[in-house]
Order: sequence, then structure tokens, then C-alpha cells
Amino acid sequence: MHIRGRRLRFTAVSALVVLALTGFSSGRHGSRGHHSGGGCSSSSQDHDSSSTSGSSGSSGGSDDYGTSTGDSGGPTYRSRPTHRATTATPSPSRTAQPLKAGTAVLVHCASTDDPYATVEIRNPNGRDGVFALKVSFKDRNGGTVIESGDQVSVPAKDRTTYRVPVAGAGGGVDRIDHCEVDPRATAVR
Repeated sequence: MHIRGRRLRFTAVSALVVLALTGFSSGRHGSRGHHSGGGCSSSSQDHDSSSTSGSSGSSGGSDDYGTSTGDSGGPTYRSRPTHRATTATPSPSRTAQPLKAGTAVLVHCASTDDPYATVEIRNPNGRDGVFALKVSFKDRNGGTVIESGDQVSVPAKDRTTYRVPVAGAGGGVDRIDHCEVDPRATAVR
């Protein structure tokens, strides 16, 4: 009787094991497989898509479309650099024509009473300019006592009278007989 009870128990356990391995297991697995198709794996997909799309959470990750999730939970779009500087049209001031040279005319030469040469500079350009002026102070024999010059600002299409000092001549001012002015006043800017 004791052996028979053991056999029945063993048979019952064996039947349960066989049932678990075959019918019951496949039934659960089929049912589980049915749920796992839209259960665990879809839950994993939902988790991935939620962290990828940035629709919830503040993970700060980024997706393949150039967006990243910020702390606010919404997508944050990254700006890309543009090349406007290379395609911009140059301003008219950069393409402006260079200034033409002006002209210089002697009005009055220097003397001991007035140690300045007075020169008139003319600007032929349509905009203001600065012109280089050069004056040579000569003695009776045509030798140069001293040379002097300066840069003079002249308004557009206008003229300016400028006084050039006999600087550095020392006591040679009384030797000045006449003045020579370079008629070409070069445009500096």
C-alpha cells in the first residue's frame, strides 16, 4: 500500500511534468507569444519611441531628425550654420572707384614777413578726399632751401586753400626767392 502510494505520486508528478513540458507549456507559450507580440516587445518599442521622439521625459536625447529633447519635455531644434557671408552682395562702398588725383596751384610764396606758402588744392572727385601736397622753397639760383608738404582734406568737387609753413629752414627763410608746387596732388584716401 505504501509502495502503491509512492507510485501514484510519482505518476502524478510525471504527468504534471510531461503536461508542463508539452501541452500546458505550449499553451502558455502560445498565449504568451500572442501577448508578447504586442506586449513586452511593443512596450519596449513604446519606451524607445517615447525617449526617441522626445514626447515625454527629460532625457535630453536626440533623434535622427536633428531634434533633441530638452528639460521642458518638448523637442528642441538645433540650428545649422548658414553661409550668408559668402553669398552676400558686396556693399557699394567696397566697390567704389579709387579717387582721382587733385591739382595744386601756388597762390603766394613764402617770405621773411610771411613764412608760409599759400596753395590751392582742387578735388575733381564726387566724394571728399585727402590729398598729398608738396612745396619746394627755392633760392635765386634754383637750389632747394627746403621742401615741405602735408595732407589736406578737400570736399567733393570743391577747392581748399592751405598754408604750408617753411618749417626747419632756420635762418634760411631770407634766402627763399620763389616756390615750386607739385601740380599733381596725389589722393591718399
